[in-house]
Amino acid sequence: MEIREARPEEYDSIAELTVAAYQGLAGAHLSGGYEGRLRDVESRAAGAVVLVAVEDGSIVGAVTYVPGPQSPSAELLDEGEAGVRMLAVGPAARRRGVGTALVLACIDQARREGRHRVCLHTTPWMSAARRIYEKLGFRRDPERDWVPVPGVPLLSFVFDLAP
Repeated sequence: MEIREARPEEYDSIAELTVAAYQGLAGAHLSGGYEGRLRDVESRAAGAVVLVAVEDGSIVGAVTYVPGPQSPSAELLDEGEAGVRMLAVGPAARRRGVGTALVLACIDQARREGRHRVCLHTTPWMSAARRIYEKLGFRRDPERDWVPVPGVPLLSFVFDLAP
């Protein structure tokens, strides 16, 4: 499996994979226009880094790495922090380490950039993603929890990077 930055000609495939992954979850997370944001890979790539996992020439997963609070994709980031957004793994590639590899790539990028923390939000029904975060050492940070739209509570997790 190769983890690399997405190419513009792949944005449509990434959009479809991401929406499909989110549609398969319980909860109201696609409300409030969020599906449109998931589909807008081009805008995400303009202000953040969209990474893909590729196996045998096919995209099997994607994630958005947010380099800091100045990014339009940032959610509640402070200076020195990076973010992880919109982690998605295609159904056929689940339980094979794709999500873990994508999150590790974000952590590595943050470390290379000298960030001191990686932050993310997830929903209560994204249990597979939460298992990845917890296994990698992310810890809950309830002070950053928030509800962007009714019925969609976002739970905060942080990963502190060694200085």
